[in-house]
Amino acid sequence: MAHTVPLFRAAHGRTGDKGDRSNISVIAWHPALYPLLVAQLTPNVIADQFRYRAPSRVQRFLLPKLHAMNFVLDAVLDGGVNDALNLDTHGKALSFLLLDLPIDVPRDLEHLLAGPAGR
Repeated sequence: MAHTVPLFRAAHGRTGDKGDRSNISVIAWHPALYPLLVAQLTPNVIADQFRYRAPSRVQRFLLPKLHAMNFVLDAVLDGGVNDALNLDTHGKALSFLLLDLPIDVPRDLEHLLAGPAGR
Protein backbone atom coordinates (compact mmCIF):
# COMPACT_ATOMS: atom_id res chain seq x y z
CA MET A 1 0.00 0.00 0.00
CA ALA A 2 1.22 3.51 -0.83
CA HIS A 3 0.80 6.90 0.77
CA THR A 4 0.33 10.01 -1.40
CA VAL A 5 2.60 12.93 -0.49
CA PRO A 6 3.84 16.05 -2.26
CA LEU A 7 7.12 15.56 -4.12
CA PHE A 8 8.99 17.93 -1.78
CA ARG A 9 8.80 15.24 0.91
CA ALA A 10 10.91 12.92 -1.31
CA ALA A 11 13.12 15.40 -3.19
CA HIS A 12 14.36 18.93 -3.53
CA GLY A 13 14.88 20.93 -6.68
CA ARG A 14 16.46 23.88 -8.40
CA THR A 15 15.43 25.88 -11.43
CA GLY A 16 17.49 27.56 -14.12
CA ASP A 17 16.69 29.22 -17.42
CA LYS A 18 18.09 30.02 -20.83
CA GLY A 19 15.90 32.09 -23.10
CA ASP A 20 12.42 30.57 -23.20
CA ARG A 21 13.64 27.25 -21.75
CA SER A 22 13.47 26.21 -18.10
CA ASN A 23 15.61 23.54 -16.45
CA ILE A 24 14.22 21.98 -13.30
CA SER A 25 16.33 19.54 -11.34
CA VAL A 26 14.83 17.02 -8.94
CA ILE A 27 17.20 15.43 -6.40
CA ALA A 28 16.06 12.60 -4.15
CA TRP A 29 16.49 13.16 -0.43
CA HIS A 30 17.63 9.52 -0.15
CA PRO A 31 19.04 7.17 -2.82
CA ALA A 32 16.33 4.58 -2.08
CA LEU A 33 13.69 7.09 -3.22
CA TYR A 34 15.29 7.66 -6.63
CA PRO A 35 13.77 4.64 -8.47
CA LEU A 36 10.35 5.70 -7.24
CA LEU A 37 10.88 9.19 -8.66
CA VAL A 38 12.12 7.83 -11.99
CA ALA A 39 9.01 5.66 -12.28
CA GLN A 40 6.55 8.44 -11.46
CA LEU A 41 8.12 11.62 -12.87
CA THR A 42 7.84 10.96 -16.57
CA PRO A 43 7.97 13.68 -19.22
CA ASN A 44 4.20 13.26 -19.75
CA VAL A 45 3.48 13.75 -16.04
CA ILE A 46 5.66 16.86 -15.97
CA ALA A 47 4.04 18.24 -19.13
CA ASP A 48 0.65 17.76 -17.48
CA GLN A 49 1.79 19.53 -14.31
CA PHE A 50 2.81 22.51 -16.45
CA ARG A 51 -0.08 22.34 -18.94
CA TYR A 52 -1.13 25.92 -18.10
CA ARG A 53 2.31 27.06 -19.37
CA ALA A 54 1.87 24.93 -22.55
CA PRO A 55 5.44 23.65 -22.94
CA SER A 56 6.25 22.80 -26.54
CA ARG A 57 8.48 19.93 -25.37
CA VAL A 58 9.52 18.28 -22.09
CA GLN A 59 12.73 16.28 -21.93
CA ARG A 60 14.00 14.25 -18.98
CA PHE A 61 17.67 13.52 -18.33
CA LEU A 62 18.47 10.92 -15.66
CA LEU A 63 21.51 11.31 -13.41
CA PRO A 64 21.48 8.05 -11.43
CA LYS A 65 24.87 8.51 -9.74
CA LEU A 66 23.52 11.76 -8.26
CA HIS A 67 20.05 10.29 -7.56
CA ALA A 68 18.72 13.16 -9.62
CA MET A 69 17.06 14.08 -12.88
CA ASN A 70 16.81 17.22 -14.93
CA PHE A 71 13.74 18.31 -16.84
CA VAL A 72 14.04 20.74 -19.74
CA LEU A 73 10.80 22.52 -20.62
CA ASP A 74 10.73 24.47 -23.86
CA ALA A 75 8.57 27.57 -24.43
CA VAL A 76 7.44 28.01 -20.81
CA LEU A 77 8.89 31.43 -19.93
CA ASP A 78 6.80 33.69 -22.16
CA GLY A 79 9.78 34.35 -24.41
CA GLY A 80 12.45 34.57 -21.69
CA VAL A 81 13.84 37.25 -19.43
CA ASN A 82 14.04 39.99 -22.05
CA ASP A 83 10.62 39.33 -23.59
CA ALA A 84 8.37 38.18 -20.75
CA LEU A 85 5.90 40.45 -19.01
CA ASN A 86 5.25 38.01 -16.15
CA LEU A 87 6.65 38.60 -12.67
CA ASP A 88 8.86 35.48 -12.70
CA THR A 89 10.78 35.94 -15.95
CA HIS A 90 13.48 33.48 -14.86
CA GLY A 91 10.92 30.82 -13.93
CA LYS A 92 12.43 30.30 -10.45
CA ALA A 93 9.02 29.50 -8.98
CA LEU A 94 8.49 26.62 -11.43
CA SER A 95 10.47 24.23 -9.20
CA PHE A 96 7.99 24.91 -6.41
CA LEU A 97 5.10 24.03 -8.69
CA LEU A 98 6.83 20.77 -9.57
CA LEU A 99 7.69 19.97 -5.94
CA ASP A 100 3.99 20.18 -5.04
CA LEU A 101 3.19 17.33 -7.45
CA PRO A 102 1.59 14.38 -5.60
CA ILE A 103 3.53 11.12 -5.68
CA ASP A 104 2.85 7.69 -4.20
CA VAL A 105 5.37 6.37 -1.68
CA PRO A 106 5.22 2.77 -0.40
CA ARG A 107 4.79 2.51 3.36
CA ASP A 108 8.20 0.82 3.73
CA LEU A 109 9.92 3.96 2.35
CA GLU A 110 7.97 6.56 4.32
CA HIS A 111 10.68 6.79 6.98
CA LEU A 112 12.99 8.31 4.32
CA LEU A 113 10.70 11.26 3.60
CA ALA A 114 11.60 14.75 4.74
CA GLY A 115 9.30 17.16 6.49
CA PRO A 116 6.28 16.69 8.73
CA ALA A 117 4.36 13.43 8.42
CA GLY A 118 1.07 15.28 8.41
CA ARG A 119 1.43 16.53 4.82
